[in-house]
Amino acid sequence: MLAIALGATAASAQDGLRPFTVTGDAIPGSLTGSPGDPERGEKIVTNRQVGLCLLCHSGPYPGERFQGTMAPDLTGAGSRWTEGQLRLRMVDAARLNPQTIMPPYYRVDGLTRVAPGFRGKTILSAEQIEDVVAYLMTLRDKQ
Repeated sequence: MLAIALGATAASAQDGLRPFTVTGDAIPGSLTGSPGDPERGEKIVTNRQVGLCLLCHSGPYPGERFQGTMAPDLTGAGSRWTEGQLRLRMVDAARLNPQTIMPPYYRVDGLTRVAPGFRGKTILSAEQIEDVVAYLMTLRDKQ
């Protein structure tokens, strides 16, 4: 029920992943053809049952306890990376760093040690990826 409140549910292999093109270190085009919703994206980032972002990342969330320290701070993410760079990191960060601990949020092939109930499913849907990217782009360093 929580995924419904936050937007679309994760895609399954039967639904098929939306096609995308990797150019350098980015996926320049939206997975959905439309921009995401930053408000929904923030809810995904801070929700500990959906994106699990704060398990590894910290950010500008003074009300959120127990933020991670194993990955980059999300504060200023929109200043450090382009939309396309953030999108590729969300879709499959292993394309940039095969040793990354970041899970591929929009990949189903080539994964090992996946619980049976999650096989063939993405962690986030294409719409949710776009929502998170839109939100992260709002996190700008103050000039």
